[in-house]
Amino acid sequence: MDTLSQSNLPLDPETHQDVKKTRDLEEAGAAPQDELYYEDTSSEEVLTGVSKVEAAAAVWGPKSQWFLFIGIALSAYIYSLDGVTTYQYLAYATSYVLDHSVSGTISTANAIIIAVGKPLMAKLADVVGRGETFIIVTILYVVGYIVIATANDVGQIAGGQVIYSFGYTGLQMLQQIIIADMTNLRWRGLVTGLVSAPFIINNFVSAEIAQGVLPNWRWGYGMFAILVPVSLSPIIISLMWAQHKAAKQLKIRYSRPPIKVGFWVTIREACLEMDFIGLVLIAASLALILLPLGLAPSTASKGWKTPSMIVMIVIGGLLFPVFLYYESKFPRKPVLPMRWLKRGPILGACLIGFFDFVSFYLQYTYLYSYVYVTEDWTYRNLTYFSSTQSLALTIFGIMAGFIMYATRRFKWMLFVGLLIRLFGVGLMLKARSPSGNTAELVMCQILQGMGGGAAATAIQVSAQAAVAHVDVATVTAVVLLITEVGNSVGSAVASGIWASYMPKELAKHVPTTNATLLAELYGSITDIAFYPPDDPIRLGAIAAYQNVMFRLVLGAVIVAVFPPIWCLLFTKDIQLTRAQNALDAKDVSGRPTDEPTLDERTPSEAGMPDPRRTD
Repeated sequence: MDTLSQSNLPLDPETHQDVKKTRDLEEAGAAPQDELYYEDTSSEEVLTGVSKVEAAAAVWGPKSQWFLFIGIALSAYIYSLDGVTTYQYLAYATSYVLDHSVSGTISTANAIIIAVGKPLMAKLADVVGRGETFIIVTILYVVGYIVIATANDVGQIAGGQVIYSFGYTGLQMLQQIIIADMTNLRWRGLVTGLVSAPFIINNFVSAEIAQGVLPNWRWGYGMFAILVPVSLSPIIISLMWAQHKAAKQLKIRYSRPPIKVGFWVTIREACLEMDFIGLVLIAASLALILLPLGLAPSTASKGWKTPSMIVMIVIGGLLFPVFLYYESKFPRKPVLPMRWLKRGPILGACLIGFFDFVSFYLQYTYLYSYVYVTEDWTYRNLTYFSSTQSLALTIFGIMAGFIMYATRRFKWMLFVGLLIRLFGVGLMLKARSPSGNTAELVMCQILQGMGGGAAATAIQVSAQAAVAHVDVATVTAVVLLITEVGNSVGSAVASGIWASYMPKELAKHVPTTNATLLAELYGSITDIAFYPPDDPIRLGAIAAYQNVMFRLVLGAVIVAVFPPIWCLLFTKDIQLTRAQNALDAKDVSGRPTDEPTLDERTPSEAGMPDPRRTD
C-alpha cells in the first residue's frame, strides 16, 4: 500500500529546502551545519505540525510503520469503545441525582464543546505537533472521567463532561488528521472506514460491559480513566520517536531559532496562532443561542418569558454575524477561512454534515430513554439496539471505502446513501407508533447506518481533496466543526421539545393527579421502568413518550430532505488519485507526483461542468 513514503525516496526540494541542503553537503564531503532549520521557502507556508509529520513520513521504515498502524488501531478501538458505552451512563447518572431531564441540556453543551474544540485541536496539531496534541488529549480524557466518576450532583457531572468533551473531540480530530497525513486520496476513504472497524466488535462487547456495569455507572466512567492512557501510549510513542529520528537523521529542526520574548508576548502569539478570539466568539454564540432551548422550558421560572433566556438568545444571535465578520477580516490564521466556503467540495461537505447531524440528533438524543421506557428489554438488549446504527454505519462505511478505491469516484455513491438515510428516518414515524414493532425499530437504525456510512466517508475526502497538505487539519476541523454544530442544534431542539411537551403528555396520559409523582416520572426513567409493563402508570408514560417522539422524528424527516439536495448542487466528483490532495498533487511527504492538479485536469476529470460544452 503506497500510503507512506519510504526513507530512501527523495524529499521535495521546494518544501524541504534544508533537508536537501544537508544532503548536498554530506555528498560533497562537507560537514553539515550545526543547526539547519526545517523552513518552507516556497510561497506556501508549512506549519510546524505539518513539517514534523512530513519529515516523520520520510524516516519511517516497515517496522515503525506497523507500530504506527498498531497505535492508530488501538486509539480507534478505545475511541469506539468509549463512544458506544459511556453515552448510556449519562441517563443513569442524571437520574441518580434526580434530574434526568437535564441530560439533553448536558448533551447540548457537550455538542457545543465538541464542535468548537475541533478547530482548537487542529490548530494545536498544526502549531505544536501531532504527538504532543495526543498527550494533551489523554490528560483531558483522564481528568474528565475522574470528575464524572466521583460526582455527587448534576453540576459536577456537567463539569466532568465539559473536560471530557475536549479530549473526545481531540481524539476524533487527531485520528482524521493522521489518516489524511499518511494516506493518498485513493486509499483515504477505505482507511477511514477501516479505522472505524472496532465499532463492529465493540457493538457486541459494549452490551456485555453495560450488562456488567449498570446500574453502577461510576465504574463505567472510571475504567476509561485507566484504559485511555494505556491505549494511546503506542501512537504517542510512535509519533514522538519518528519526529526525534527525523530531526537527528535528517539534521533538521522544525522551527526558526527561538527569540527571547516576554511571557505576555508568548501568550499573545499563541492566541493569534489559535485564533482565540474567533473560537470564543463562535463558542459564546452557540452556547447563548442553543442552551436556552433546553433550559427555558424546564428550569427557568417563567419559561420563555424569563428575561435572562431572552437576553441570552438575542446576544447569541448578534454574536454570530460578528464572528463571521471578524473571521473575514482580522485573524492571522482564521478558524473558519471564509474563502473555503466558496469551494463547492468544501461547502457541500459542510452543508451535508450539518443537516445530517441536525436530523440525526433530533431523534437520537432521547432514543435510548424512549426504548428504555417503552420496551421491557435487558441492559444487554438495550445496548445492542443502541449500537445497531453504529454497527451498520461502520460496515457500510468500509464498503463505501472499497467502492471509492475501486471506482476512484464518490459523488453518486454519496447521493444514493443520503436517500437511503432519508428513508430510514421516515420509517421511524411508523416504528415509534403504538402499531410499531421491534423489527421496524431495528430496520430504521440499519437503513440510517447504511446511508450514514457512505456520507461520513465521502464528505471528509471531498473537502480534504480540495486543499493542500498544509491546510488539511484546518479544513478537516472546519467540516467537523460545522457538522458538530448540527449536533448542537439537533440536541438543543430535541431538548427544547422534550422539556416543553413531556410534562404535558405525562399529565395527560398517566392516570394520576399527584404532582409529585408526575415530577418524579419526568425526572427519572428508572422510576418509570420500576412499574410493570402492563401497569396503568407505565402504559400512560409509554403513550406520552410515543407522542413526544413523534414530534422529534417528524422534525428529523423534514431536515433529512436537504442533504441529498446539497449533494447534487455542490459536491464535485473529484477523481481519487495517489496524491495526498488534488490541489497541488503532492504525495504524503510533500514530493510532487505526476498526477494532474485540479487546475491541470480537464473539467470532467475534476468533477466540474465543462465550459466548452454548449449543450
